[in-house]
Amino acid sequence: MHLRSVSASLYKYRRWLLLAGLSWLLALGLDVVNVPAAYLLGPMIAAVLMAVLQQPTIVTPWLFNAAQGLVGCMIAASLPTAIDSRMQQHWPAYVGCVVGVLLLSSVLGWSLARWHVLPGATAVWGTSPGAASVMTVMSEQFGADVRLVALMQYIRVVLVAVVAIGVTRWWLPAESLHMPVPTDSHLPVWGAWSLTATLLLVALGVVIGLLSRIPAGAMLMSLLLAIIIRETGWFSITLPQPLLLLAYAVVGWSIGARFDLPILRYAAKALPRLLISTAVLIVLCAALATLLVLFTGMDPLTAYLAMSPGGADSVAIIGASSQVDMALVMTMQTGRLILVMVLGPLLARLVTWQLQRQ
Repeated sequence: MHLRSVSASLYKYRRWLLLAGLSWLLALGLDVVNVPAAYLLGPMIAAVLMAVLQQPTIVTPWLFNAAQGLVGCMIAASLPTAIDSRMQQHWPAYVGCVVGVLLLSSVLGWSLARWHVLPGATAVWGTSPGAASVMTVMSEQFGADVRLVALMQYIRVVLVAVVAIGVTRWWLPAESLHMPVPTDSHLPVWGAWSLTATLLLVALGVVIGLLSRIPAGAMLMSLLLAIIIRETGWFSITLPQPLLLLAYAVVGWSIGARFDLPILRYAAKALPRLLISTAVLIVLCAALATLLVLFTGMDPLTAYLAMSPGGADSVAIIGASSQVDMALVMTMQTGRLILVMVLGPLLARLVTWQLQRQ
């Protein structure tokens, strides 16, 4: 019995070693050709391959939350010290576009249900542009098929990440693409205190985020605490590059591991239509981003990332590896997340009720 236990442990570690090695090779290959956020996309692809080959590696919740906390600190270190005056001047346009994404997703969900592509509640929750894990959990309370909702949500997260990386790669010259490293990765003796303090801050942000039950709370609370620390000057936010790369890998693994073979088989017939509906939502959000560019003068890449429908953590990593206004991107992403949480259940009920009347 003891030998079986040892054998199972070695098998589990072998899978993790295989995942880590494959992730590293893919990330290095993507980085060589100057793909933005290569150290997010590489691990994501590796986790999908492992899941499809029935060699899943499940990221524990505490590890994923810790990674999100580190991403929150990275965002805080990347934000400018002053809010762009355009944000104050054009706030109605920003609010209108955030609401527009929610309305577009609801209309798309209603259309999928109306054309009998998917059941009503499943279509509405599957197209909701909020935190994927939260939308999946909430959908179960409204009679939706959780498996299809999860598939739609995480397909969107992956497609948004891939398309955003492609747009960033096309828009920016290769020499302007870099991995976000807000602080020096070579820590002197005095930097050990800053690193320890930063890790304690992340731990506190994760705990507060989990206790508050806010979607993506680990990232948002760490972001808020890091901004407070940065503005008060208590200590310098220190994030060595290897630590950030590990956080990106954990986020990528968590997304990719959702796409195992059973769920892909379950939704094989609907998959083409799910891909098309997700692509339509991305295109519509890109159209809203175009309006932002025309009416506010925002640069196109910032507008596109700000309007990307979902995956706030992956969008943050992609944005930090390029030259965008991170304050605007994260303000609009967070604002939409809150709006979906507040209005999502109401919109789902309205759409379902309307379909039942027909």
